[in-house]
Amino acid sequence: MDVFTGNEMIAVPPGQVTLSDRRTRRSWPVELAPYELAASPVTQALYARITGRRPSTAHGDRLPVECVSWWDAARFCNSLSRRDGCTPAYHFGADGEGADGGVIEWDASADGYRLPTEAEWEHACRAGTTGPRYGELDEIAWYRGNSHERIHTVGGKHPNPWGFHDMLGNVWDWCWDVYDAEVYGTYRVLRGGGWFDEHWSCRASARRRSHPTFQVDDVGFRIARSLV
Repeated sequence: MDVFTGNEMIAVPPGQVTLSDRRTRRSWPVELAPYELAASPVTQALYARITGRRPSTAHGDRLPVECVSWWDAARFCNSLSRRDGCTPAYHFGADGEGADGGVIEWDASADGYRLPTEAEWEHACRAGTTGPRYGELDEIAWYRGNSHERIHTVGGKHPNPWGFHDMLGNVWDWCWDVYDAEVYGTYRVLRGGGWFDEHWSCRASARRRSHPTFQVDDVGFRIARSLV
């Protein structure tokens, strides 16, 4: 299988990651069981194959899909799960999977595809390293300093020690988590930095937020699976 289709999965070992919140100045450790995470962001080719849609502003089969909302990403996960004979991880409310902003529940016992938690994302991004990045930025990421302000095909930079490409730069990854419900309501977490970001946004610990209905040209996603 081509590692750059956007659904080649890598097994991630268990571990612990410490998350932090700048507003509350709080840090907390998260223990993680083993899981799987895609080696690269979901590509436009895979997204089109599963959904029949090509929402991106720049076009190319091996480019990361972008201009997809958090809800789009969640629906994609369920569709890919059904295609592969897996149990969908997400249960939507009475409006089914057609409406944004409704009720969604994550079935942790399901073997289907889903969005990573931000703790899972950071654990996989760090890949056992302890610094802000897993390598020299120009060698591992497309960001404002080298991207010529455009998106690039997945896998064009060096992977991290566990084999994950584009964890930093190119497109931000949607994560499952709500960013800060008290202040930002339903806004969801984004991780990783994108092609238009300065170097300080392309760090393993950097967090961004966006409304789950927004579709932005530097935001994509990668898929995860629980090992149940």
